[in-house]
Amino acid sequence: MNLHEDFPYPLYLVLSEQSCLHHSFLKVAELAIKGGVDLIQLREKKCSTAQFTYRACQLKEVASKYGIPIIINDNLQVAHHIDAAGVHVGTTDVSPSAISNLFPNKLIGYSIENLTQFQTQEVNYAHHFGISPVFNSATKRDTLAPWGIDGIKQIRLQTQKPLIGIGDMNLKNIKKVLDAGVNSIAVASAICSSK
Repeated sequence: MNLHEDFPYPLYLVLSEQSCLHHSFLKVAELAIKGGVDLIQLREKKCSTAQFTYRACQLKEVASKYGIPIIINDNLQVAHHIDAAGVHVGTTDVSPSAISNLFPNKLIGYSIENLTQFQTQEVNYAHHFGISPVFNSATKRDTLAPWGIDGIKQIRLQTQKPLIGIGDMNLKNIKKVLDAGVNSIAVASAICSSK
C-alpha cells in the first residue's frame, strides 16, 4: 500500500445512519474500528443540523475511546461543535479556501470530480483528495461518470497529495485501485450494509 505520511489512514469508513442496514450506526462504527478502520467520515445528507450534531457527538464519544479521528461531511457547524479532525466537501459545497479560514489546522478533504479542478486555487487549500467515484456506487448518486483506473492515474499525475478512492470499493477491486496510485480506501456500503 502507498501509505501517505500526511494521511496515515489506509481504511476510511464513510458512515451514515441511513446506510447501516443491520445494526445501529454506533455499533457499526465500533465494530468497524475493532476490525481495522483508521478514520470515520460522518455523512448525513438527510437530517437537520441538530440531528447531525447529536449523531456526531455520539460517534465522537465512541471513536475517542479508540483514538479514531472523525471527519464531518459538508457541515462546518457540526465539525466545529465536536472539534472534528476535519471536513470533507465536494464542488458544490463550501470551498476549501473558506474552510481553511474558518476551520484552521484541520484536515480538508476535497472531492475531485473533474481534472479542471486542478486549475483552480481551491486544490491548494485541500489536504487530501477524494476520487469520486472510482466506480459506480449506490451510495454516491450525485456525481458524474466514474473515474475508473485510468482516471486515478490521471489524477495522480496532477498532485502528490494523498488520494482517497471512493465508490464501490470492495475486496475484488482495491488492489487495482491502490496500484493505480490511491493512498487510502474509503468504504461505505461494503461495511455499513454488512451483517
